[in-house]
Amino acid sequence: MIAAARHGGSHAHRGGMLGLMRAGDTTATGVDEHELRTLRGWNLILTALHLGQAVAIVVLATDFTVTVTRSLPTGPPGTPPGSPEGVFDLPVGAAVAVFLALAALDHLLTATVFRRTYEDDLRDGINRFRWLEYSFSATLMVVLIALYAGIHEISALIGIAGANVAMILFGWLQESTNPPGRSPVTMRPFWFGCVAGVAPWLAIGYNLLAAEEVPGFVFGIFVSLFVFFNSFAINQWLQYRQIGRWRDYAFGEKAYLVLSLVAKSALAWQIFAGSLAT
Repeated sequence: MIAAARHGGSHAHRGGMLGLMRAGDTTATGVDEHELRTLRGWNLILTALHLGQAVAIVVLATDFTVTVTRSLPTGPPGTPPGSPEGVFDLPVGAAVAVFLALAALDHLLTATVFRRTYEDDLRDGINRFRWLEYSFSATLMVVLIALYAGIHEISALIGIAGANVAMILFGWLQESTNPPGRSPVTMRPFWFGCVAGVAPWLAIGYNLLAAEEVPGFVFGIFVSLFVFFNSFAINQWLQYRQIGRWRDYAFGEKAYLVLSLVAKSALAWQIFAGSLAT
């Protein structure tokens, strides 16, 4: 019994030491001073690239708008709703410029005013600024895609926006739930986010398939942005599965920066080529 007690005490001691080692291991892999300086440079460059595109869209775009509508009840449940009526006209060029400008603002603030907070967050394996910016910019992007797919009803757009925001906040929760050194890693927030995130794409995809005629550039927007949006999820999955270079959190952060630039640029110029230039 004494031997068993000593044996158990030894295990408890080693378990306690292991717990302390994990708790003290608070710096994300790959996040060192060199990488932080590099990321500051990347953020400054992306500020210029996003802002330059936002200005270009404002200068080049026409006054093209899409009308957001509503269909209100006219009687008890089962009664056909009234005819759609306009709520407001959304200027597409301005909306495109806004999501580009939001990205520019995010990168500028993380490279200057909030640089210390941003770098401390990266050491903790999280980037709150990324998720805040995505909540607005990526949601606006999805709403624009929905409008181009013929989903104009304001209630449907609110649902699509809410599901997309939920997906992004689950991405934030995935990072905050898994600080550096945590074992085991949980992927539950990630998978919950995938469930929330698929809803807007199902709604948009249904509209495109059910429509009698859809311009080819709208299909192009849907396919390319669907691929890019899923690339963000794949990037996070690779990070938390510690696969290849994604073992370094800093590498995953760079991948997010590249994906953000490419996805926003692709949507901006596909929309411009398809409708804003007409």
